[in-house]
Amino acid sequence: MSKLYIPSKGPKSWKEFLADPEKQWSTGYSARSMAYCWEEANGFPKSILAVFQSSDIEIFKHTEIILGIPEHKVSLPGRGFSSQNDLFVLARSGDELISIAVEGKVSERFDNCTVEEWLKDGSYNKHERIKGLTKIIGLTVEEIMPIRYQLIHRTASALLEANRFCTHHALMMVHSFSQSHEWFDDYAAFAQLYGVKQNPNELSAAKKINGIFLYLTWVTGEAEYLEK
Repeated sequence: MSKLYIPSKGPKSWKEFLADPEKQWSTGYSARSMAYCWEEANGFPKSILAVFQSSDIEIFKHTEIILGIPEHKVSLPGRGFSSQNDLFVLARSGDELISIAVEGKVSERFDNCTVEEWLKDGSYNKHERIKGLTKIIGLTVEEIMPIRYQLIHRTASALLEANRFCTHHALMMVHSFSQSHEWFDDYAAFAQLYGVKQNPNELSAAKKINGIFLYLTWVTGEAEYLEK
């Protein structure tokens, strides 16, 4: 995987990096909604800034983007596909850096399976990957069995990149443009494993894992971007 990145020329630049561009790049879908939202903001979108400002976690009060990488792939333990983050953001707050893995959503589910379903074929590599992921996210295999697999590897991405960029802060963010909060229950079930009871548009501290503070948030994006 290349370590060189090409500057964006606007929202349409995001399309070429999608796994299935013709299917995913459609009005009303998360990929297109996110691209227009973040590009027009040229920084954190207003919906996200509002959540940061309303939080009592001080590090997010004065946060700015250093760089953002759409469809950023993060290698995971074991063989198999990388975790393809809809957007990775390296942010700064004072002298601190923050690693942010962003999962965009509208009406799409968090993957088509839970961890338990993903492991059904019993392959050795899948079991090894899950063991590796649980060490990264600070949970047990038993705890994550009913959780959507995508939430697991997206959270791991935030923590792995925090380690790579030598920061002590990692945020897993769901940026959902669903105005009815579709599939929020799946996310809430995952947050509950860290003892976090969340509502949409709240930011919470989850756990300190191997010296890195993990935070979670679900942000409701502006409805206007569903029409872009």
